[in-house]
Amino acid sequence: MCQIVSDALAHSGLAAGRLELEITESVLLRDQESTLETLRQLRALGVRLSMDDFGTGYSSLNYLRKFPFDKIKIDCCFVKDLWARRDSRAIIRAVTQLASSLGMKTTAECVETQSDLDFLKHVGCTEGQGYLFSKAVPAKEVCALLERQGVRTKAVA
Repeated sequence: MCQIVSDALAHSGLAAGRLELEITESVLLRDQESTLETLRQLRALGVRLSMDDFGTGYSSLNYLRKFPFDKIKIDCCFVKDLWARRDSRAIIRAVTQLASSLGMKTTAECVETQSDLDFLKHVGCTEGQGYLFSKAVPAKEVCALLERQGVRTKAVA
């Protein structure tokens, strides 16, 4: 796995720190020692690691201590219920505070309104993704999308 990633980085010319791999909890349940070693090797390459869908499966806070994550992704189910359920707001607030205390970033999925984004920023969430920013687009359209939003881009490969 690490050799594949290393080869892909070399072939594309992409800096390892620009690559972020999302790891789901289900991956962590399988052969933890082997998984831990692979994640450590990826981190040694400079690749960033995110725990995806945190809080929706067999979440264990021990994963955050044991595995070398850079980020926690807050699942859609919490963000979609942000205004309907007080407990969703409490969970988002707690996860962002936990991540911050551990030196990790947070990405909220399914950000659809400015009100969602305002709340997420207020509680310390560092990143968001969702329809508020853009619908999913093919890779070849990303540069044009960013340029329309006033972001300067340059090709890496």
